[in-house]
Amino acid sequence: MNPLTIFATLQASRPANLSAFGIGAAVGVFLVGVVVLFLARRYFHAQNTRKEELSQTPRTQNPSAFMAASMQGGIQKHRDQEKELERLHRIEKERAATTERLSEEVTRNMPAGLLVVNATGLISSANPAAEQVLGIRGLGFRRYSEALGEASELTRLVAQCLSEGKIFRREEVEHTTPSGDRRHLGVTISPIRKGQEKINGAICLLSDLTELAALQQQMQLKENLAALGELSAGIAHEFKNALATISGYAQMIRAEELGSEASDYADHILDQTRNITHVVTEFLKYARPLDISNEPVALQAVVERVISDIAEAKPAVQVRSEGAFGNVPGDEGLLRQALLNLVRNAAEACATVTAGGQVLLTGELVRVDDSGSQRIRILDNGPGIENDALSKLFRPFYTTKADGTGLGLAVVQKIIVQHGGHVEARNRPEGGAAFIVTLPLCGGVPEAVELKKTSMET
Repeated sequence: MNPLTIFATLQASRPANLSAFGIGAAVGVFLVGVVVLFLARRYFHAQNTRKEELSQTPRTQNPSAFMAASMQGGIQKHRDQEKELERLHRIEKERAATTERLSEEVTRNMPAGLLVVNATGLISSANPAAEQVLGIRGLGFRRYSEALGEASELTRLVAQCLSEGKIFRREEVEHTTPSGDRRHLGVTISPIRKGQEKINGAICLLSDLTELAALQQQMQLKENLAALGELSAGIAHEFKNALATISGYAQMIRAEELGSEASDYADHILDQTRNITHVVTEFLKYARPLDISNEPVALQAVVERVISDIAEAKPAVQVRSEGAFGNVPGDEGLLRQALLNLVRNAAEACATVTAGGQVLLTGELVRVDDSGSQRIRILDNGPGIENDALSKLFRPFYTTKADGTGLGLAVVQKIIVQHGGHVEARNRPEGGAAFIVTLPLCGGVPEAVELKKTSMET
């Protein structure tokens, strides 16, 4: 085939082949673009991921940046630890404060008295019960020997505990309050120390056993009186009969016309029989059970009558009263007899005082919980009572008077005890004696009355 023929043939087939080629080329370009786009996307994603890692982790190739980042991390960790420690410290502080408050509440409200004395002898802690038992306010940070008294038995026990570490369990001691009241205390004292170290102080527990001791004394007295009454009733009756016979014969002898000497002997016999009859009569009053009524007794009227009787019998002695006197249950006659005996003894004790004898009766209403009591003090400015005699005054047949029977105060104690009260004697610091009578009041008790300070007050 000649060239012209071939050229003509190519010209005839050209349009169809070019169209197919163009379509194929377009498809190929599209596929190549998709591949390039996918690769580019992966590349940029890898670059972003690496940048994030580099931003979070310091490059080891840069030492300064690495150290700064490490220090920043350590500081942050330290701050977190400080916050946790502060939180734990706050919790422990609150727990300690709660425990301390609970301890203070328990100590303040416990019924027994608590004293804590440090090694230097200062009272570092004292609860309200201790102040009430000891009758002392403001015990904290005072020297125990000064607060309790140098001569106090309680002071001696605390001193021995501090010096020797000796433990005292359920000891019973007598304590005199600053106001002069004597109290019977139960005491337990123990040293404070850490392990085997030296003594750092002493802890003292106190219980007021005064009412219990008074109750035991009353029970013992009543038992003694019952036994004494049974034994003495018959003997006293026979004594009185014999004395009456002796007195009758003595009167007959004196009626006879005999010499003066015989008449004097008869008079002596009569005097002695009268004295013995008086002793037997008083003894019977003491030994015989008392028939006590339970009517309200207005003590104000009783006291005024007693003062009137003593003023008449002892005009040289000034007798007066002050304070509050309430109503007590009992027998008016017996209570008047007891007070009359005490006031008469006080007037006789100070009758020879150069400056003039003075007797003062003070009344005080004492509130204790829902009940109350009447306290009566009979104070005189006489010579006082010998210390050896104080503990024996209320014993039957013990007397300090030349012509006394020794039964007056014993009868007083019997009357007061059988009225549910108690009586005690003591010497006053400023001189003279004081007898304190305590009786239960009828029903409720009005507000306690504070007495004014006087020169006669104990």
